[in-house]
Parts: sequence; structure tokens; C-alpha cells
Amino acid sequence: MCAATTKPWGTLDMPAETLLRPKRSSLPPREGQTVLIVDDDEAIAESLAFRLQKQGYHTLIAHAGERGLAMARAERPHIVLLDLRLPDIDGFTVCEQLDSDPATCHIPVIILSGMERPDIIRRARAAGCTYFVRKPFDPNALLILIQSAAGQVPPEHHFG
Repeated sequence: MCAATTKPWGTLDMPAETLLRPKRSSLPPREGQTVLIVDDDEAIAESLAFRLQKQGYHTLIAHAGERGLAMARAERPHIVLLDLRLPDIDGFTVCEQLDSDPATCHIPVIILSGMERPDIIRRARAAGCTYFVRKPFDPNALLILIQSAAGQVPPEHHFG
């Protein structure tokens, strides 16, 4: 684990009903914040990118784990949204490598996955993720988690 920081960790269990349009946050993102989306599902990645761009974030997309690692190391995003099922290496490996690299260990990783067994969640935590979010998810809640991971949400809005 990254020696420079300690990461909060939590899970977010969303109802199957998701909101179609996220509400615009009253907390603007910091100028120039970048979110790297690593997901092999192009529709999900593009949808997330579109929603985040509407909130003022700059987004990068990688559809494979190795590409996501290379982009994280080169671009140094503020947050990584990571799927577990990727075509080349799994999301656990990506998260572990990001967490063990001094150049990227400070980047919060939010895992988005349809897999929610307790052993999967424990493995994600051991790999170094900041939050684990079950698909399907509420885009408004995901935005709050992104802001929280980036240190933008006041403590009274943090999930317990």
C-alpha cells in the first residue's frame, strides 16, 4: 500500500433503479480534475465520460487494463474508475499495480462492478481500492463518491 497516504474505504450498495440524469452538483470540481475510466464496455465508459464532462471533469478512457495502467502512469489522473472484468488483465491486478507504484499510489480507485460477493469486495479492498460500487449504480451517488475521493465533499456528506 502507498506509504504516503491512507485511503478511506467503503462500499456503496445501490438499488437497481438508477437516475437517468445526474443532478448538477453544488460543489464544483477542482479546476483541471481528470477522471480515468477503465472499462471494456464502451457504452458504460462513454456514458460515464459524458456525465462527468457535464459536471466539469476532464475524462480519459481505456478499454483494457494494460492501457489503463499506462494512461494512469502517463496522465496522472485525480481519480480512476475501474471495472474488474477487463479483456487482458483483471481490475484487481490493475488496482494492485496502481497501489504499489509510488507514482500512482496516491490516486483514489473506485471499483465499479456487477460482482458483489463478499470475497470479491475483500479482494478489492486488499488490492487498494478506495470505494467499491455495485452496478447498476446511482450516478448522483457515484458523483458524490468521486468528489469524496478527491477530497471535495464536506465531512457531513461522507458515507459512514
